[in-house]
Amino acid sequence: MTSQKQNKFFSAILAFGLIATITSCSSDDPVDIVQEGIQKAELTFTEVTGAGVYPHGDHFHGLADATDGAAQVVTFNAQGEATANGHLHLDAEAVYRLDLKAWDHTGHEVTADFIATEAAAANYKAFLIGGDYILNSNTTDESGAIFQPRETLYGDGTAVTGLGGRGTTGVLSYFGIGHSNVANTRDVTFILRKLQTGVKENITRLDWNRSDYAATFAGENVLELKFEIHAEHNH
Repeated sequence: MTSQKQNKFFSAILAFGLIATITSCSSDDPVDIVQEGIQKAELTFTEVTGAGVYPHGDHFHGLADATDGAAQVVTFNAQGEATANGHLHLDAEAVYRLDLKAWDHTGHEVTADFIATEAAAANYKAFLIGGDYILNSNTTDESGAIFQPRETLYGDGTAVTGLGGRGTTGVLSYFGIGHSNVANTRDVTFILRKLQTGVKENITRLDWNRSDYAATFAGENVLELKFEIHAEHNH
């Protein structure tokens, strides 16, 4: 009888020790951290010129025949903080093409995924928030700011459609500050927002700088790229 009790006691000790050993080893094992989201991004500002390039209300004319000039590249980390060229000097009278590039944690560029098809692009829209800009549509002399998303094709080759630019996303866009907005440095944020179903079709070219964009257009931000713009005459 005593022998049976001793065997049970030692069996319990052995089991406890085995569990403790397993627990100890498990706690020391490295935990795999799942990395998600955009890890770095770039915005390239390329000045475009041409005899037919000019602002009109909420958009530009003559962009199809524009000629590329000098470019400035702003780079961003995973937190959307500018790591190079975060303070831009732009000509208030010039028109700039903005090209977005973004990469995930594996180094794969994911920019094209946002506009791969019409169905994919229906989920995304870009905004340029901050700066307290006077919009061009609110001036009488075409002297205000315009931000115009302007993709013409989806990744699968089909044409981008939508009245008043509603089908565009903003991975490629055009921006002009206008001489009414010449002032001290302005803090701005380029937003790429993933929208809820059916929201994008309600966004017009006049909504790009709305401070209440998040409350008005339901969704979540995929990118928030923060930088500064100093508008000058003939920089």
